[in-house]
Amino acid sequence: MTGRIPQEFLDQLLSRVDLVEIVNSRVPLRRAGREFTACCPFHAEKTPSFSVSPSKQFYHCFGCHAHGNAIGFLMAYERLEFLDAVEELARYAGLELPQRGGGGDSSRTLLERVTQADRFFRQQLRTHPARQRAVDYLRQRGLTGQIASVFGIGYAPPGWDHLCQALRGEGVPAEELLAAGLASRDAQGRLRDRFRDRIIFPIRDRRGRVIAFGGRALDSDTTPKYLNSPETPLFHKGSELYGLHEARTHCRQLPRLLVVEGYMDVVALAQHGVGYAVATLGTATTAEHIERLFRVVSDLVFCFDGDRAGRAAGWRALDVTLPFLRDGRQVSFLFLPEGEDPDTLIRREGQAAFEQRLAQATPLADYLFAELRAQTDPETLAGRARLAERAQPLLEKLPEGHFRELMNERLRQEAGVTTTRLHRPSTAPSRADRNLQLVRTPLRKAIALLLYRPELAQQAMVNPSAPLDCNEPGVKLFSELLETWRNDPQLSVAAVLERYRDTPEGVILERLAAWEPEAPAEDFQFDLEFADILTYLRRRADPRGRLPDILLRRGAPSALSAEEREALRNLSKLQKN
Repeated sequence: MTGRIPQEFLDQLLSRVDLVEIVNSRVPLRRAGREFTACCPFHAEKTPSFSVSPSKQFYHCFGCHAHGNAIGFLMAYERLEFLDAVEELARYAGLELPQRGGGGDSSRTLLERVTQADRFFRQQLRTHPARQRAVDYLRQRGLTGQIASVFGIGYAPPGWDHLCQALRGEGVPAEELLAAGLASRDAQGRLRDRFRDRIIFPIRDRRGRVIAFGGRALDSDTTPKYLNSPETPLFHKGSELYGLHEARTHCRQLPRLLVVEGYMDVVALAQHGVGYAVATLGTATTAEHIERLFRVVSDLVFCFDGDRAGRAAGWRALDVTLPFLRDGRQVSFLFLPEGEDPDTLIRREGQAAFEQRLAQATPLADYLFAELRAQTDPETLAGRARLAERAQPLLEKLPEGHFRELMNERLRQEAGVTTTRLHRPSTAPSRADRNLQLVRTPLRKAIALLLYRPELAQQAMVNPSAPLDCNEPGVKLFSELLETWRNDPQLSVAAVLERYRDTPEGVILERLAAWEPEAPAEDFQFDLEFADILTYLRRRADPRGRLPDILLRRGAPSALSAEEREALRNLSKLQKN
């Protein structure tokens, strides 16, 4: 999907950038005929199988089957999210990123209101008469003014409506304060600040913009202790992570990310030199969290309290993480001593001792089987069977690959079984498998030819009155591609593929874009091959072309339906004429 960025901008962007330059600045390329090659940056290899096509603006690895355009390359190589990759390419091309549509005006307004609130909270920490309570609290937690500034920590003073009065004085309508999650109405309809007498932690998006807040109560009797902004068009707490922007700013090439539970844990760890911690926002770990984290690093450490609640949270995180554990990714778990959290522990032990704990964190495989052994009795046959039964659905969540194979082998060892297959084969191939198992049909070959030579779209105009066989799978997609290149012959293959990002059609197109002709390109008769396939598809759409196939299947005219016999009579009349 385009993330609400206008398609016209993406087309322009991909026409302005050169994939060869983008890749070569990160992976040295060598020319090989019409293409450029290198050892693949996405898997270990000694013989180059990574190819970049200047004409298609498309890369493909014949070893690991990684492929895509310039946006996809930056997402994979730099571990960027879609919008970040587009923004990076826009800077490279000297283009200004447009404002996103689909409610963009409303979002911009809410973003401005949240930014105004952020300035207000930070100012209150410096100037409000009651600020000393907040300053003393932060100092007691071992924080300096510098780290407070890095994270933009602020203060919401006591009282009912300080923020509301300040922003209303700047002309902000009450409805916008409510929509931005900065205020609510009491039983009498009066506007009230959402955050009162709290330390304020700004929550930033991937671009570093403040989109929401978390507030820690200063009064021990105030509940809840931590309060987040509500869900808004800007903020969805199930997908955001506190501290991720700061961690990426602190170190561009992060070695790993440490997932903790609280705002103060993130800030305190950064204060003591561990600047790669992030926190979920009062929610259990979600699939959106994991997907986002693995876009940044391939090594995650989950840190939880060692009590029952912490163990339960760790198991939920493990369960959510399993589907994302493709080869090359690793996950570990660190459970802290009772009564400790990352904040208190690093203040007491220091950075070196804390990072030593991280180095000794329990790998996911060890944690999974330790928990299963604790739930069963592996000393008995029944216990081992129960262990295998409980492990099986968990391991089936793993994507295909070496890690899944090794985990199944580990299960065989844990259960004391050597010959029995402990997991059912997947009934449906993975997306990657489907991509690799494409059956070459005439229509798919036509699409592959079109992706190789977009100018062939003009050839399909020779006889536009002759329709294609609409019963043939993929005709709709083929027709869309023809129409696209008829309307804009200069559009690059990369730009067209971008239009189908994250769609089933996109999976097929990316695979077909890697197709190479059976003969050297200079000797391959693209025009003739394409024309032959068009003729075939048009013959299939013509009753005179389809009836012989029907007759062959039915064996005799008597086996035809009444409708088919009528069509046969009409065909005879046409042939006489």
